[in-house]
Amino acid sequence: MHGSSTGERLPDWRLTRQRHAVLRILRDSPGFISARELHEALTAGGTAVGLTTVYRTLRTLERDGHVDVVREKSGERLYRPRPADGHRHYLVCCRCGLSRAVDAEAVERWTDDVAADTGFAQVEHTVELTGICDQCQEKSTLGNDFHNDQTEIWS
Repeated sequence: MHGSSTGERLPDWRLTRQRHAVLRILRDSPGFISARELHEALTAGGTAVGLTTVYRTLRTLERDGHVDVVREKSGERLYRPRPADGHRHYLVCCRCGLSRAVDAEAVERWTDDVAADTGFAQVEHTVELTGICDQCQEKSTLGNDFHNDQTEIWS
């Protein structure tokens, strides 16, 4: 979602109790979180909300530029609140899920150039960078590679 800046402004829709709870869990999460993980956290915290409502809320937040989204290996979408100064691109560890924002100004300039050259407006882009973080590399080197099964990381 190129070029959107949101800060702490609230979404442009009615802020129901369930939507407020979704926003709170997103803000309190240390990294990216899936819709199912978010739903589990809401349920564990005593908030009655359907998984469909969580997905619908996340889609609206994404559409309105309030969250950044990455995909993990299985294709599941993971969400994190968008910083005040606009969207970010992330490098995500495919073993432990650690994410780091990366400077991608060249990508932003390229997107703007493509839009200008083609006459397209509201051009969006997705850049997904994955790798293995230094801590997971170290664990592998030490023979302590406990992240071999990728399906367990995000469950």
